[in-house]
Amino acid sequence: MDLLLTGIFIFFVFLIGLVPFPLLYLFSDFARFILQYVTGYRKKVIFSNLKSCFPQLTEKELKVITGSVYKNLSDVLAEGIKGFSMFPRTVKKRHFINNPELIEPWLAQGRSVIALPAHFNNFEWGSMSPGLFTQHPIIAFYKPLSNKYINRFMQWSRSKFGTTLASIYETSLVFERNSQIPSVYIMAADQSPSNASKSYWVTFLGRETAFLHGPEKYARMHNYPVVYVDVKRVKRGYYTLDVVELAENPASLPEGEVTLRYAKKLEEAIRKNPGSWLWSHKRWKLSL
Repeated sequence: MDLLLTGIFIFFVFLIGLVPFPLLYLFSDFARFILQYVTGYRKKVIFSNLKSCFPQLTEKELKVITGSVYKNLSDVLAEGIKGFSMFPRTVKKRHFINNPELIEPWLAQGRSVIALPAHFNNFEWGSMSPGLFTQHPIIAFYKPLSNKYINRFMQWSRSKFGTTLASIYETSLVFERNSQIPSVYIMAADQSPSNASKSYWVTFLGRETAFLHGPEKYARMHNYPVVYVDVKRVKRGYYTLDVVELAENPASLPEGEVTLRYAKKLEEAIRKNPGSWLWSHKRWKLSL
């Protein structure tokens, strides 16, 4: 069954790879219609999250944002599949990092850097573009797929751009193994943790929110500089990324400060463009 699903998946990757971007977004619009109006994909979760975080907005305003959420979600889905067949020059043009030079002095000093993006705008291309803007190793942590064949295909595809995918289940080992190699570690930090007691709790979007402890844990353990990756949509299919310093020496900061700074940056981006975040996940399922 896994082989059959892999064959179907690769067929669609190949098919969408042949489709020019204008037609790709026709597919995305159709996918949005199906997700929002036919299946109602996680509609209750999305609306409940928005209503809780923006209680001052009317139901009409919330519905407008909900539409933007589905549009962003379908675009990310289409662009993510398209990414498997994109050439490096296309990725670099459409997912452009404005200031990669910010992290170069640290890497030149032999220090690794931890980059914290979020599920904001196009996060799928975030494991591809960094390797096109620096010569240093890029290591992106991810949760391995249950289908081992698709998982291998994804690892192969991403490695074309200079990124090594590392399992989140081997995080400690990966940091230890690469301790002498100045690298950029990419760790998406806005997922909902599974353990409330190990989480950092921050007031985020007006709600007490649990954040993963891993990014700050390894930043403090190794005293690696930490940056936030701010992804902006310039227009459909084109994004710019700004690297923002969060902490140069995280080990010297009070515990929880790095996470707090990350949460503030992400909240700022969400409040400017709320429809660009992935509201479909159950972000507030944990409680203190």
